[in-house]
Amino acid sequence: MEKIYVNTDGGSRGNPGPAAVGVYITDFTGKVVREAKQTIGNATNNFAEYYAVVLALETLKQIYGKKTKTMQFEIRLDSELVKKQLSGEYQIKEPGLVPLFIVIHNQRVASFPQVVFTHVPRAQNKEADRLVNEALDGK
Repeated sequence: MEKIYVNTDGGSRGNPGPAAVGVYITDFTGKVVREAKQTIGNATNNFAEYYAVVLALETLKQIYGKKTKTMQFEIRLDSELVKKQLSGEYQIKEPGLVPLFIVIHNQRVASFPQVVFTHVPRAQNKEADRLVNEALDGK
């Protein structure tokens, strides 16, 4: 079974401040499947990191439809905190993140049973970071 790799990033200029998210999707050969970026108004860095995962899952659903239930996905984040919260290793202490956590959990249950979250160093998340900055710069 092929695996799809999804690099996500969220960032804000100021914390909170103007924020954006980036999603960089590749197949198992490294071929780019899709890029997505979006500004999200004023938000914290952690909120943006969560929202990037939401955008990633929505984008994957648009691309693959019902097939997501039988596919493998690895979502790579450079936020170790968010990775551990989404994996159930850490509790969520910021109440504003709970609604996004619930959205992600429900998407996982409904459509993404074989998704894993992986922490990657920032150096391995350059494409998603580029998309965040492009969105913030209006490109």
